[in-house]
Amino acid sequence: MRHDKTALVLELARRMAASAEGLTLDEMAQEFGLGRRTVERMRDAVMQLFPAAEEVPDWPFKRWRIRGGLSAFEQAPTTAELVELTKAAQGLRAAGEAGRAAALEGLERKLKSAMRSTTLNRLAPDLEALVRAETIAVQAGPRPGADETMLATIRGAVLAQSPLGFTYSRPGAEDRRRSVAPCGVMFGRANYLVAADRESGRIQTFRLDRMSAVEAQSGFAPPPPGFDLSAFASQSFGIYQDEIEDVVLRVTPSGAAEARGWRWHPTQTLEDEADGGVIVRFRASGMRELAWHLFTWGEQVTIVAPPRLKAVMAGELAAARRALDAMP
Repeated sequence: MRHDKTALVLELARRMAASAEGLTLDEMAQEFGLGRRTVERMRDAVMQLFPAAEEVPDWPFKRWRIRGGLSAFEQAPTTAELVELTKAAQGLRAAGEAGRAAALEGLERKLKSAMRSTTLNRLAPDLEALVRAETIAVQAGPRPGADETMLATIRGAVLAQSPLGFTYSRPGAEDRRRSVAPCGVMFGRANYLVAADRESGRIQTFRLDRMSAVEAQSGFAPPPPGFDLSAFASQSFGIYQDEIEDVVLRVTPSGAAEARGWRWHPTQTLEDEADGGVIVRFRASGMRELAWHLFTWGEQVTIVAPPRLKAVMAGELAAARRALDAMP
């Protein structure tokens, strides 16, 4: 078996060991981007090489997994993997996410402590050199922050599907005590709890830095049936959720190359124009955040639709003009 095929078989073994319920052949094919016959041969090789590999009936499918995990030799991380883990922790700490950074740093220590000393000594020089040679540029913006105790309480309530109580503070409004059905957390420029109103079922977002006295409450408060956090997050251009609209933008030829490589939205489509420009289309909410982003494109982007995005942009421009006129 060629070296690249050996690597694929070992990677499949790792994924089978990492899955508690096991993988179907279709899931293996999807994860590796390979045909069914190819993953069948890979599965057969794993079954021959790893005695703990087993078939798990799951009608109408069959699944395969490796119980008990793999040995330290088979699981030794590469230099590149350790570098990415270190950089991810550094990026979170630089962004003010000390609790999440500490979790990754703890994982890094556990990985290194499980490695053979000879392997760790061999990787250490390259790891140190790459960590020094690479960094993450921290952009200006709010420091989201997330209290580790608060996150643990939210995660516990999500897992237990219990109500979550907290006091919510908003500028210009009185503090209000809330009790919601927690659905999950969205991390970004600001961190948000996504939760459902316990009476109406309406999904709402709450900034974590405006929440206090957070506690899991007694009772049962599951998310709405069929709720998908990833699908909910992808509806908006940013975080704010409002009416979903068809967005059409025209990018001039001077900005077309950058626009083609830009991820505007999961639903985006791009159309080339005869003059070299690009038409960008997607469906999203969050017009204010989109308007803020469009400022960075200057004259390279024209809003074609919807009218509300034009109105929001005009309002933001007017506010910026008033602030500029008020400067001494």
